[in-house]
Amino acid sequence: MPRSPSRPARDAARPLTLRDVSEASGVSEMTVSRVLRGLGDVSPATRARVQEAAARLGYVPNRIAGALASSRVNLVAVVIPSLGNMVFPEVLSGISEGLEGSGLQPVVGFTDYDPAREERVLFEMLSWRPAGVIVAGLEHGEAARAMLARAGCPVVEIMDTDGEAIDAVVGISHRRAGREMAEAILAAGYRRIGLLGTKMPLDHRARKRMEGFADRLAEAGVAVADREFYEGGSGLLKGREMTQALLARSPDLDFLYYSNDMIGAGGLLWLLGQGADIPGRIGLAGFNGVDLLDGLPRRLATMDACRREIGRRAASIVARRLADPAAPPGERIELAPTLQKGDTLR
Repeated sequence: MPRSPSRPARDAARPLTLRDVSEASGVSEMTVSRVLRGLGDVSPATRARVQEAAARLGYVPNRIAGALASSRVNLVAVVIPSLGNMVFPEVLSGISEGLEGSGLQPVVGFTDYDPAREERVLFEMLSWRPAGVIVAGLEHGEAARAMLARAGCPVVEIMDTDGEAIDAVVGISHRRAGREMAEAILAAGYRRIGLLGTKMPLDHRARKRMEGFADRLAEAGVAVADREFYEGGSGLLKGREMTQALLARSPDLDFLYYSNDMIGAGGLLWLLGQGADIPGRIGLAGFNGVDLLDGLPRRLATMDACRREIGRRAASIVARRLADPAAPPGERIELAPTLQKGDTLR
């Protein structure tokens, strides 16, 4: 009896296909497709057999080919200003947690607080037809806002709730955070108060905190006594230099409010080196609640900005909306930051 011709050995350079996994697992290509797309109606034993065969072969689905039929890929576009800022790695960790088990993967783009760059990043990311978009901030250029409004997928703006959202929003009120810090400083008896922070007009969240802070002081009849601003990235050295410059100009200040913890920590280290009485003669506070600074000689007064929770909640909204197309859009979640008085606020 003549032998039937066997199928030629697979060329190692040829990409694996569903047929390869089907033959290795002994189930149909349709079933393999359902398993690898995470769809139901497949027995646990069959699912395990397909997954084992795919893992053994090193099979990776062609998501782009699938996107041609579905018009979407299983990627969530995440647009943030920077990874140099210690705030955003925690946000990304929360997003990863929120997408766990959903079959969705985040892909990240950076804007460096530049509206034109944000527009370019969004254009490239949206051209891949992502399953959802998570973008930092509520302020966008006209073109970027138009693209987000017509993205055809869940859009979640994060970090800030002081403004009008395109779709869903998860964050904190930075104006309220600034007001609450001002109330704590006033209650502690400080009256000659200086502000230190970025003069970059595009850091809208820092600007709103400072506005809320100054407004609350004004309501109590207290004016901001002096200000020191900077351009560029935050850092300990920047905080030391700014603090020295401000106090050389206004030595009678009794409290310094920094736009973030990193420059606040630099100011704290400089003042400790000068032998300053903290928090008796002079107090300090920052913003963000950065855990990395817990090893300082004194714990800086600050506010936890709910970074990880913001990322987790935003990702959960995207995953939930995709799992249930009937879920209503426009969800609004405002979290409440917690004041941590530390050792620098009497």
